[in-house]
Order: sequence, then C-alpha cells, then structure tokens
Amino acid sequence: MTHGLVIGKFYPPHAGHLALVRAAQARCTRVTVQVLASSAESLPGEVRAAWLREELPGVRVVHGLDDHPVDYADPGAWDAHTGVIRGLLDAPVDLVVTSDSYGAELARRLGARWHQVDPGRRDLPVSGTAVRADPARYWWALPAAVRAWFVRRVVVTGAESTGTTTLAQDLTAHYGLPAVAEFGREWTTVRPGGLDAPWHTAEFDLVAREQAHREDAAARCTPRPLVVCDTDVTATAIWHERYVGHPSGTVAALAAGRVPDLYLLTGDEIPFVQDGWRDGEHVRHAMQQRFREELARRSATDGVPWVELRGSRAERRAAAVRLVDDLLHRPRDLADPLPQANGDRATLAR
Repeated sequence: MTHGLVIGKFYPPHAGHLALVRAAQARCTRVTVQVLASSAESLPGEVRAAWLREELPGVRVVHGLDDHPVDYADPGAWDAHTGVIRGLLDAPVDLVVTSDSYGAELARRLGARWHQVDPGRRDLPVSGTAVRADPARYWWALPAAVRAWFVRRVVVTGAESTGTTTLAQDLTAHYGLPAVAEFGREWTTVRPGGLDAPWHTAEFDLVAREQAHREDAAARCTPRPLVVCDTDVTATAIWHERYVGHPSGTVAALAAGRVPDLYLLTGDEIPFVQDGWRDGEHVRHAMQQRFREELARRSATDGVPWVELRGSRAERRAAAVRLVDDLLHRPRDLADPLPQANGDRATLAR
C-alpha cells in the first residue's frame, strides 16, 4: 500500500493508538495520522498532534476541528465527518486502519481498503475514556510527553537550613520517584570564583533553565503521576534578588510559565546548621518571609496552594504525605468529548 490513514481524537494518545499507527506503517510506504479535535475538549488538538509527532517520527500528523455530531447511523453525519477528513489529506488513501468497526464505512467512502487491529481491545485494554478517568492505572500505556502532562508537581522550598532537601528526599523515597535535586547548590560549589565572586544574572538564567530541565525530565520518566522537586525556578528568582540586588526579568518570566500543583514551605523554626556554603542565620528569617510573600502572590495569581510545614522531620513528612496523597486522588481534569451514538461498544469507549 502507498498511503495509510489513522484517525482519532487521541484524547490523550496512548499505546492503543500507537499500535494502530505502527500497523499502518508496516503495510504502507507513508502514513497520515489525523487528530480530529472538538471544541468541547479541553486539550488542544495541536498539543496532541505535537505529542504524536514526537512519538512517531516519519509519520505525517495533522490536526483539525471537527464539531459535527457523532452518529454512526446518520448518513448526513458521515458526510460531514468525511468532508473534514478529506480536507486534511494531501493525497488519496489506500488503507484505513482502525480498531473499531466504523473503519469499514470510512474506507468505503475514501475508496480504500480497511485493516482492523485488535478489535475489542483484547491485546491492549486501554481507551482514552479510561485514561482520562484514572491516568495512574494506565500509566504503562502513556507516551512520555503525555505522562509529563498528567504529572502532579510538588515543590519543596524555603530559606537556607529549613530542611527542604531532607523533606524532598523523604518524599521522593516514600513514593519511589526520580530525584529532582537542587542545581543551584551544585553550581555554587563549582562556579568560577567560589562564594567570594560577585553573582551575575547569567548564572541564575543557567540555574533556572537547568532546574526546569531536571523537573521536566523527571516528569517524563516517573513511575507514577507525581514529581517532587527540591526547589524550583520561583526560588531561583528569589535568590537572584538576594545576590544580585534586584529581580531578574528572564528568570521571573520562566517562573511565570511553570505553575506547580503544590508548594511545601519548610519552616524556619529548626536550628540553623552552617555547612560552609550558606549565608548565615542572620538572613534566614528575612529570606523565609520573602518566600512566604512570593508563595502568597503565586497563590493569588496562579491558584497554587501552599502550606508551611513545621515540627520534627517525622511530623513534616507525615503532614506532607497527607497533602500529596490528597493531590494524587484528583487527576488532571479533562472535559468530556462530544457524545457518540450508534457505534459499537469499542467505538463508544474510544
């Protein structure tokens, strides 16, 4: 076959979708994937298309808006949907690949053959409906970019010597997560001139970008929809104020586009420990207050909840686990797609 076609909502993309595309690739010299999104859905079609392009190099992935009613027994609905599909093609189609039985009619209308893959989802028991309802249960079926979107991001932050790293490591171990360590501290130990050299905005740009990269990399490989970060770009912006003397527009801009799901602020009531790299206890309480102010601002502008945790290590860990567990019980919300009528059960599940 010359040209294969796979269509769907891909809301979100999962292993079942990828199996369809790979079946088409095995039978055709070129393959087109069409992401047919509707206005009812809350995840843009272009985002889903980008995820598929990353996962399927060499495949032509396009997206379009299809708000027509879905009724597999209505010839008028078929005409409308087929018109959208034809409009997204750049060449005639030889093969239509689907799991659901609608593929037979679609292939007939396009003058192509039909190939059915895994009818009833017996080999890959997953659907977009199931993923939207419980992404953790179907984590195995999600590409890395889709996982990163569903991940809940928890940031542990605070002034120096308030136990941020200890709590972040405790939570990472408790949930079995990849570590997202604080790059700024690593940079401090190797930067030219050491602690005595003046700090520059370019250094904080470096720290902010690397911290964001570490967080994003962990989100793509975490075994559950959660990452716990030892600081973040917002904290980097605060430290820029401290060491350079004024805010950084570039670091602040990066921080504004990165909105976590929860901030855990570690309290400054515990004894200060000087490890040779810290400013000193004389600035700790003032810095802690600056963190409180910034987290309050993020809460007001972005809706990010924050909690200040105090007490012993065990008390902080227990309180944090309760907060994170509650967050994990609420997966990211996606609006329902358009209702479908007169399709087979597998079609309705897709």
